[in-house]
Amino acid sequence: MTTFLAVAACGGIGAVTRFVLNTSIQRWWNRAFPMSTFVINVIATFCAGIAAAAFAYQTVDHYTYLLFVTGFLGGFSTFSTAINEMVSLARKERFGMAALYCTLTIGVPLLCVAAGWELIALTQA
Repeated sequence: MTTFLAVAACGGIGAVTRFVLNTSIQRWWNRAFPMSTFVINVIATFCAGIAAAAFAYQTVDHYTYLLFVTGFLGGFSTFSTAINEMVSLARKERFGMAALYCTLTIGVPLLCVAAGWELIALTQA
C-alpha cells in the first residue's frame, strides 16, 4: 500500500509540474504548433532514457525507478494530449502541421530516449 501511495504522490507531482510548464510555454508560444506538449514529451522521454539506463546499469534501485518513471514521468508526460492535438489540427484542415507534429512527436522522443540512455552508458564505460 505504501508503494501505491508513493507512486500516486509522484504522479501528482509530475502532473502539477506538467501544468506549470505547459502554462509557462503557452504564455510565450502562440502558434499552431503545440509546442508545450511537444517540449514536455521531449523532456519526459529524455529522462525516461536516463532512468532506464540507470536501472539497467544498476545505479538506481527498482523502487526509485518505479517512483520516477511510473509515478513522476507518468504524470508529467502526455501522449494522449499529443494525439488529441494531432486530431484537432487535422479537423481544422491543417494537414501539413498535423503530419509534421505527428512525425516529430514520434521521432524526436525516440532520439531523446536513446540520447538519455547513451548519456548514462558513457558514464559507465
